[in-house]
Amino acid sequence: MGLFPRKSSPSEPTQPDFTPPPRPPVAPESPFRSLPPAGRVATSSLPVPPAPVEAQVAPPVAPPAPVELRAPRPAAPGVAFARTDLESMLAEAARLGASDLHLTRNVPPMIRLDGRLIPMPDRADLSPEAVDRLVRGMLSPEQLRRFDEQWELDLSIEYQDVGRFRVNVHKQRGTTEAAFRVVNDVIKPLRQLGLPPVVEEFARRNSGLFLVTGPTGSGKTTTLAAIIDQINHERNCMIVTVEDPIEYIHTNRRAVIKQREVTSDTHGFVNALRHVLRQDPDVIVVGEMRDLETIQTALVAAETGHMVFSTLHTPDAVQTIDRIIDVFPPHHQDQTRIQLANTLQAVLAQQLLPIPGNKGRVVAYEILMANPAVRKTIRVSKTEQLMTIIQTSFDQGMISMDKCLKGLYLQGRIGFDDAITRCKFPESFDQI
Repeated sequence: MGLFPRKSSPSEPTQPDFTPPPRPPVAPESPFRSLPPAGRVATSSLPVPPAPVEAQVAPPVAPPAPVELRAPRPAAPGVAFARTDLESMLAEAARLGASDLHLTRNVPPMIRLDGRLIPMPDRADLSPEAVDRLVRGMLSPEQLRRFDEQWELDLSIEYQDVGRFRVNVHKQRGTTEAAFRVVNDVIKPLRQLGLPPVVEEFARRNSGLFLVTGPTGSGKTTTLAAIIDQINHERNCMIVTVEDPIEYIHTNRRAVIKQREVTSDTHGFVNALRHVLRQDPDVIVVGEMRDLETIQTALVAAETGHMVFSTLHTPDAVQTIDRIIDVFPPHHQDQTRIQLANTLQAVLAQQLLPIPGNKGRVVAYEILMANPAVRKTIRVSKTEQLMTIIQTSFDQGMISMDKCLKGLYLQGRIGFDDAITRCKFPESFDQI
């Protein structure tokens, strides 16, 4: 019957009990996520444990698909092309230690590494359409409107786990292009930047005008950020900055810092400086003195007992004094000389030079301090004598650019050709 088992006959051999062979152990599923895509930083700090020995003989199992980690952006989202390719380019530039990234038509993405412009590795040429999509994709609707009206735009962007960047968007032969400056997240102390201790002393002054000058890419903004950071850690005061755009983000320590950005928080440097005195500042930071009105307002702020820090695009200290005075009409220059002679604290001119062996860059500097002789020379319009005062006042903390270059060369920090080409008086380099 089908409902009952059939009894075995005594003559039939009895089948032994079947026991299946043991299965090889299977590696337990790891609770850790797979590594993120190349060039990204993992969000978890937990280490990936090694696989058990028994699991190494198990048949391979396809890993789970990696989770894409997209960082939030401060501006309104753009097209997907810009959120992926542009972010990866900026991450690669930061990883390589580049100071700048340039997106230009018909060439690969270009980076500036130790002062040299080179193509980014393993990148193809960018078509005009690709550059346009990359650049416009990162802009908010308001930024797009301003760029289409003015064809020039300065802004700053930040990607999580990648970094912060200062950006200039511009037109070139009808194509939208951009230059990105890598902004370090960590603000280094002044001495780590290679600047002398006398600069720290001027950061402790309560009133006057301190200027940081040099060509584009010479580290002026980095020096200014280090000065602000020192004040922030040493004094209980109010610091108001006016920048275009904001690069280094400061966190309140002992001081309260208000960072105002042109076009976002104020209509311009002049408008911000006209009203800054009613904001109870102790220290005023002007990102750049670009025109007559900005220079004039900064001088007035320094005259009223505030400490003013700013930058200028001038190559040395003497030309800085001439530039400030010459920007005014002739009938106002005598008054400007008096204002500048009374308020100036110091001028720090600097430039960055490559270290031999592609080991980075080192800063060379010139320092003019406003002692009584300097103030009198400015007041009587004999600025051609300022270089002599700098050369003969080394014991007071002043130093000329040529002397600093000679010292860096003797220390092996820069090459002879770089020292000679940056000298103001190369014919007397051996006698320094």
